[in-house]
Amino acid sequence: MKVPSPSAREAASMYGTAVAVFLVIVVAALQGSAPAESPFPFHIPLDPEGTLELSWNVSYAQETVYFQLLVRELKAGVLFGMSDRGELENADLVVLWTDRDGAYFGDAWSDQKGQVHLDSQQDYQLLRAQRTPEGLCLLFKRPFGTCDPNDYLIEDGTVHLVYGLLEEPLQSLEAINTSGLRTGLQRVQLLKPSIPQPALPADTRTMEIRAPDVLIPGQQTTYWCYITELPDGFPRHHIIMYEPIVTEGNEALVHHMEVFQCAAEFESVPHFSGPCDSKMKPQRLNYCRHVLAAWALGAKAFYYPEEAGLAFGGPGSSRFLRLEVHYHNPLVIKGRRDSSGIRLYYTATLRRFDAGIMELGLVYTPVMAVPPQETAFVLTGYCTDKCTQLALPPSGIHIFASQLHTHLTGRKVVTVLARDGRETEVVNRDSHYSPHFQEIRMLRKVVSVHPGDVLITSCTYNTEDRRLATVGGFGILEEMCVNYVHYYPQTQLELCKSAVDPGFLQKYFHLVNRFNSEEVCTCPQASVPEQFASVPWNSFNREVLKALYGFAPISMHCNKSSAVRFQGEWDRQPLPEIVSRLEEPTPHCPASRAQSPTGPTVLSIGEGKG
Repeated sequence: MKVPSPSAREAASMYGTAVAVFLVIVVAALQGSAPAESPFPFHIPLDPEGTLELSWNVSYAQETVYFQLLVRELKAGVLFGMSDRGELENADLVVLWTDRDGAYFGDAWSDQKGQVHLDSQQDYQLLRAQRTPEGLCLLFKRPFGTCDPNDYLIEDGTVHLVYGLLEEPLQSLEAINTSGLRTGLQRVQLLKPSIPQPALPADTRTMEIRAPDVLIPGQQTTYWCYITELPDGFPRHHIIMYEPIVTEGNEALVHHMEVFQCAAEFESVPHFSGPCDSKMKPQRLNYCRHVLAAWALGAKAFYYPEEAGLAFGGPGSSRFLRLEVHYHNPLVIKGRRDSSGIRLYYTATLRRFDAGIMELGLVYTPVMAVPPQETAFVLTGYCTDKCTQLALPPSGIHIFASQLHTHLTGRKVVTVLARDGRETEVVNRDSHYSPHFQEIRMLRKVVSVHPGDVLITSCTYNTEDRRLATVGGFGILEEMCVNYVHYYPQTQLELCKSAVDPGFLQKYFHLVNRFNSEEVCTCPQASVPEQFASVPWNSFNREVLKALYGFAPISMHCNKSSAVRFQGEWDRQPLPEIVSRLEEPTPHCPASRAQSPTGPTVLSIGEGKG
C-alpha cells in the first residue's frame, strides 16, 4: 500500500494539532532513541494467522518499553494496546489508520462500548516506520506509567495485549468501534528482568524432552501429556538452564509447556502420549507433579544462579518425566504436526547448593471458599514465623524465582515478606494474573528469608459467573492459591501453607443457620462443600465469612518433602500479627513531555528504509 502524505493544511483541518512528517525525517530526528540493548530480544506472534508479530525491549533506566510491530499484509490499519483482562473495551491503544488521503499514527483509548477516541495525551511515540520484505515495521515507545487516566500502567506481571485489524479506510479515528473488527489478545510478561546470564560450565550437556509427532487436535484448547524416562543408572546432576524448543510454524499454537518429575515411590510409570484429560491416561501420571521446568509464550531461556542447580537423577529420584504442552488453537486448525518441548542443560559438576521448590499459600481444602457473584474476593495463606523459625537454616534461604498458580477464577496473586510484624518487600506480584498464562519467572531481585520471617500469599478471585460457592481443592472448578518459590539452599521444608481452622468454620455455619431460618445444613454427615452449597449468599453471610477468614485461627501445614509435618503444634494457630503493611505502588509520571507530539503523527508509508 502506498499512501501519499496530506498537506499540512489538510492535516490541520482534521486535527488542529497534527504534525505532518515523512518517515525518513522521523528516523533521522530520533536516531539513537532506542535503548543500548537493541535489537529486540523478546518476541511473540500476536495472532494465530501470523499477520502481526511483536518484538520488544525494556529500558529500566528510562522506565520505557520499546516496541517493534511487524504488520504483514496491511490493509487499512491496525490497533495494538493493553487492557485489564484482554478486552477491547476500556483499552489503552495505539492506532495506525488511513483515510482516502493519508496515514496516521496516534495514541488512543476505547470506552466501555468499544468506541475509539484520540487521546489528548500522546504517550505512544512513533520512532520509525518502514517497508520491509516481510511487511510494514513500526518502532514506537511508551513509558511504564503516564499518569493519564486513559492509559494502562505497565508493571511487573502479566500484561494482556490486544489487537485489531482495520479492513477499510476511515473518515476519522472516531469512526472505529472495536466490536466490528477482527480482534484478539495475547498474554505476556512485558517487563522481563534484566539479569546477567551465568556462563555454562565446560561439561554442560543437554537433554530434549519433547513429544514426538503430535497431531494437534482440531479444538481450541488441548493439554497434551507425554511420558519419557531417564537412562538406567542416570546419576545425580544439576539442571542449570532450560529453554523452549518450538516446532517451526507452530509458534502461535504452543502456548506453554512444563516438565514434571514423577513420584520416586513408583518403580515404573506407563508410557503415554495423548490429551491429559483422556480416559486412557494412566492414573500414575497424576503423581508426576514435581516441576523441573516451565515455559510460557514470550519467555526466553531460564538460568539458575551460578551457585545453585536443580538436582535430578541418582538415588531417591524418579527416572520418569512428564511433559505437558498446552496448545491454544483458536482457529481450530487441523492436520498440524508438532514436536515441541523443553531442552534441559545439566552438569555432573554439582554446584555449591541444591535449589529447592517450596509451596506457599493455601492448603488444598474446601474450608477455604469464595462466595458466588463476587468481583474481588481475597483469600490469604500464611507461612508463619513459627514454621520458618523451626525449618529454615540460621543463614536463611534466597528466593530467585516464582511461579504463581490459581484455577479459573483467580485474578490477582501476591506474596509479601514480613519481618518483626512489618511487611518489608514483595516477593512476587501479578495484578493482572491469568490462570491461562503461568510460567516460572526469575525475580528482578533475590529475596532473602530468615528464620522467624512470615510469607503472606493473597489471591483475589472473581466468581461473577458462578451460582454456588467455589471451594478449595484439586478440581479445575475448585480453587487454589499457590506460589511455588524457587530458592537455595534446599531445606527439608517443602510446603508452608495454611487454612482456616475447621472448627471455627463450623461455628460460622451454625451462626448463619440461626440467622437464615435453619436453611444451612449443619448435620455431622454433611461435607463442607455441601454446607457451603446450602448457604444463602446474602450480604450478611458474605461479610461474616470474609471476617472469619480475617481473624479466625489457622491450621498450619509446615511439611517436609515426605508430607510429614515438622514436630510441633500446628492446629488452631493465631494469625501472624502484622502491624505495618506495604503501600500499593504508585505510578511514576514522566518528568517531561517536551518531545511528545500533541496530536497524531501524519506519515507516508513508502518503500525502503524510511
